Amino acid sequence: MERLGERLGERSAARLETLLRHLSPRLGAAPAPISIPTSAQVSAVPHSGRFCYTLDNDLLSTEQRQFYEDNGYLLIKNLVSDEDIERFRKEFTRICKREVKPPGVMIMKDESLRSQFGQSEKVVNKVQDFQEDEELFRYCTLPEILKYVECFTGPNIMAMHTMLINKLPDSDKQTFLHPMHQDLHYFPFRPASRIVCAWTAMERAHQDNGCLVVQPGTHKTALKPHGYPELEGKTNKLFHGLLDEDEKIPKVHLVMEKGDTVFFHPLLIHGSGINRTAGFRKNLLSLGPRDRNCKKCEAFNMLAEG
Repeated sequence: MERLGERLGERSAARLETLLRHLSPRLGAAPAPISIPTSAQVSAVPHSGRFCYTLDNDLLSTEQRQFYEDNGYLLIKNLVSDEDIERFRKEFTRICKREVKPPGVMIMKDESLRSQFGQSEKVVNKVQDFQEDEELFRYCTLPEILKYVECFTGPNIMAMHTMLINKLPDSDKQTFLHPMHQDLHYFPFRPASRIVCAWTAMERAHQDNGCLVVQPGTHKTALKPHGYPELEGKTNKLFHGLLDEDEKIPKVHLVMEKGDTVFFHPLLIHGSGINRTAGFRKNLLSLGPRDRNCKKCEAFNMLAEG
């Protein structure tokens, strides 16, 4: 009985250590987060009366702020350099080949393709929670990303979630279609208007290879019920989506070139179609809120998914 108690105590201690490592990267394998300077000068509160979803800053034009207010997203062209994207691509390949094994990372695969492609990037659909990978986490600390994020969240940015999406060529099962959804479904953080997702195309994204699809203005609606929706007689068990989608709301396909980045509100209804090409459509994404009380909030961590 005494030995059983010791084992239970050891397991409890191990679980606690895992939780602490997740909550504080300083205890994990990755370097401690550092303060990343941004070029935007941001007010702590939104402009009274006119803007609800952006903060006063010297980076966004009035037209850009108004577009985000009205539509819930803002596309910035050519924001991330080709050099950085190539570095992220190489690290993704290393993870797929198990040359590096960052702690805590979740890898989603199409196991049916392993016999054809082995352990390669042609099998892996998603690398999720990569905050312990020093190279991929660099995306979350890029000054060009942070200066825009701060316009929506304010200073003291906290990373919530990270993903690198590799949309594989799809079959008639539509496995990699991501139904329309709201990111806030996954997050207990509030207020919603101080959360933003950064979504960067690692190659050209267009309608044929499953680019991001948004319903402008839906960030002004409430959080809707989500679950596993029925899709054309098929059930997609990979992703939650809206259980009752309003097909009357217009959809916009965001055609993006490599390095283009879209920032969007967590209540914006969005998703992505299937990849009808023979190639692979990659993107990085991250979501982050503002948290004045968090001591590790000076590095940014979350990208959004399509």
